[in-house]
Amino acid sequence: MGLQITSDAVKWFKDEMGLENGDYVQFFLKIYGGIKTDHPNFFLGISVGLHGDIGEEQEVDGITFYFNKNDAWFLDEYNMKVVMGEEEVEYQFTEKN
Repeated sequence: MGLQITSDAVKWFKDEMGLENGDYVQFFLKIYGGIKTDHPNFFLGISVGLHGDIGEEQEVDGITFYFNKNDAWFLDEYNMKVVMGEEEVEYQFTEKN
């Protein structure tokens, strides 16, 4: 699967961002600043709400995490897994072959 969010990570998002069941969390690509990815030219941003057409999504514990259609190409090249680290979520990327 191109996008995977663990239940522990979802709990962190709910606690830190005040999310409730039925909310949407969008991951989007940025050129400068944000969450570092394995792609040399892009960073991730995060936004709450439904912004544009969903291209790739995963619903976990009542929250839908997604990339819109414009940014979903990223998951054609990379798998993204969001896991709980020691104090906050961590983003793991693996290149697809």
